[in-house]
Amino acid sequence: MLQNIRVVLVNTSHPGNIGGTARAMKNMGLSRLVLVDPLDFPSSEAVARASGATDVLEAAQVVNTLEEALVGCTVVLGTSARDRRIPWPLLDPRECATTSLEHVQAGGEVALVFGREYAGLTNEELQRCHFHVHIPANPEFSSLNLATAVQVLAYEVRMAWLAAQGQPTKMSKVEAAVPLDAQPVTADELELFYGHLESTLVAIGFLDPQHPRHLMSRLRRLYGRADVSKLEMNILRGILTETQKAVRGEPHKRREDDV
Repeated sequence: MLQNIRVVLVNTSHPGNIGGTARAMKNMGLSRLVLVDPLDFPSSEAVARASGATDVLEAAQVVNTLEEALVGCTVVLGTSARDRRIPWPLLDPRECATTSLEHVQAGGEVALVFGREYAGLTNEELQRCHFHVHIPANPEFSSLNLATAVQVLAYEVRMAWLAAQGQPTKMSKVEAAVPLDAQPVTADELELFYGHLESTLVAIGFLDPQHPRHLMSRLRRLYGRADVSKLEMNILRGILTETQKAVRGEPHKRREDDV
């Protein structure tokens, strides 16, 4: 369905914004880019800013007028940051995505139209759109970079598409890369640590194996309630290993850079 959604840039002045748009589109699974009378394209700067989305740039359609860019479209959504004298159906980005998906599911073609960096779309161009789309940015600083505006709408389109496909929008706990400092140690890893700790305490003379009293039980209780992570366990085991080396008189390296 995403193949039926085209991104239309009107009279873009900076080629870097075209490249940034291509990258934003590919990030979200969009591939159809139409350029209306760009001031500088093709461009090496566009390629550089695309950061690998050169296939979107290479397939971009360049036309002279907005009318040509909209041929075949059943619904046109134009972005606008300004209030207009003539009221027009106004959508936010999420509503824009929902409307877009409804039309492509029905077999239609959708155009998301973005205007010039310095002035947006003209009133005449906006009147060619079925809906106006307003991104509710901070009113005290509402001017968005062109590629950023494309990213916002492309993201909402992808979220709507994932929902329509019944696909998850979040990684599962298994899929998510959990850092070591957030992974709890297992019971067997704790047992290995307790054995390591006990042998080290014996080696430095802190624990008398003939009269251990309740030292290890108290230390088990201490570390058991500490909710030690795998990273923290690696640090503790490293300290014990270096302590044992020091007791044996072996050379050892400073390890603070590892933590």
